Amino acid sequence: MRLFACLFGIFVLSLQAFVEASDLESLETREAGLLWSAVGRLVFGGDRGFCTASLIAPDVILTAAHCLFNEKTGRRHKLGGFEFQAGWRNGRAEAYRKIRAAFPHPQYKFKSQDMIGKVGFDIALVILDHPIHNSEIRPFSIDTLPSSREYVAVVSYAKGRKDVPSVQSVCSVRAEQQGILVFTCDVDYGASGSPVFINTDKGAVIVSLISAMAQLDDQKVSLGVSLDRVLMELKELVLARGFMAGLPKPLKEDIK
Repeated sequence: MRLFACLFGIFVLSLQAFVEASDLESLETREAGLLWSAVGRLVFGGDRGFCTASLIAPDVILTAAHCLFNEKTGRRHKLGGFEFQAGWRNGRAEAYRKIRAAFPHPQYKFKSQDMIGKVGFDIALVILDHPIHNSEIRPFSIDTLPSSREYVAVVSYAKGRKDVPSVQSVCSVRAEQQGILVFTCDVDYGASGSPVFINTDKGAVIVSLISAMAQLDDQKVSLGVSLDRVLMELKELVLARGFMAGLPKPLKEDIK
């Protein structure tokens, strides 16, 4: 079984809906998207580009590491050009924040030709300039995908649907290889960094994030990072740099 992976921005396969994926549901109204308000767009370059990102602590968002880089030059985007737009919908966000600092995983190499290894470390923690204290924008918790789980959900913005988030409530886990999860989730440009969820008795919990599109046995699939190990390594780096970015925990009460 051969796995061909290519990061967003240098992807050459046709972009079609995946055969096994369920339909996307557009979250057109504020009420429909209220549970997902902590998912938003991370825009850069004056809104010329964007990725999807998720609030995992009041001042921390989680996204794909390659979103921090200019795909043409390979250099890091300037921090001043980023803005997180939580719950973005039809030209308006529930909260806007600039970026104070951004940390890709230390083993992530944007220009690497080792696509499998590259996807496996395609994760970044981004520190907001001010925390988001809003009872309707609650940071998500993170956990490891249980081995018994076959189905997940993904919330994303993407090309052709950049102004309204979409949720795909059921897509399947095809395989796990070298710390990379293979999903049938329907993604497109802009869906980089999209959170992959499982539903628990505590609500939706992030277990991965979308990194790339790929082809597996002639079927189009999406690739996600297995978060448990790489997120802990990245947390240690952020703490060492003097930022108090903790792993997310379920909120016991609303943040006022």
